[in-house]
Amino acid sequence: MQFAWYDIIGSIGVATIILTYILLQIEKIKSESLTYSVLNALGAGLIVFSLFYSFNFSAFVVESLWVLISLYGIGKYFVKKTKA
Repeated sequence: MQFAWYDIIGSIGVATIILTYILLQIEKIKSESLTYSVLNALGAGLIVFSLFYSFNFSAFVVESLWVLISLYGIGKYFVKKTKA
């Protein structure tokens, strides 16, 4: 099996999401934190980017929604911070 450069980008995205989940589970970050949402958006964004080169509809739907939900979390963080 041969990896293209976009596969490496997608794999970095997968590693980012997995690392983020590990950090959440070992309580190094909180789900309400900006870091959590940014890392999730970054990881999913990298996966979506790789899918433009080797398209998979199901993965595209999941990761696109993951990005949108993470962006919602980022927005919610800043709205909450502004009100405080």
